[in-house]
Amino acid sequence: MYGDLYHGRVLELAAEMPHVGRLSDPDGTATKVSRICGSVVTVDLKVKDGKISEFAIDPKACALGQAAASVLAQNIIGATPEEVRAARDALRRMLKEEGPAPEGRFWELRHLEAVREFPPRHLSTMLAFDAAVAALEQAGALPVKAAAG
Repeated sequence: MYGDLYHGRVLELAAEMPHVGRLSDPDGTATKVSRICGSVVTVDLKVKDGKISEFAIDPKACALGQAAASVLAQNIIGATPEEVRAARDALRRMLKEEGPAPEGRFWELRHLEAVREFPPRHLSTMLAFDAAVAALEQAGALPVKAAAG
């Protein structure tokens, strides 16, 4: 049952996360917490010329949250704020509405498709992307918009 959740690529992603730490003077920062499992993810970022130029993440999450955070960390530098929000929204649709996996630079989120069958794991899987969007909103790089369900 859990074998599909924690397959090899998910565990590889969870183990190979770049940009771990904190930025000393971010344009935006946000922390998101899963009250269900206690996972906590903090994201710091800088935006220059309409793209994410610097990024740091401090994840204290389960393997699923770590895997999603790793996909974010590996691909966010050079992304536009809109790309990050679109990936967050696509990940949410994939988990909650049986939507297609995100495409583009965040395509490896498809490895988390099995999480849709485990609703208590949705929030921890979303933490890094939710934190990144909140940090972008705080930085003024995205208009504040309520997250979809």
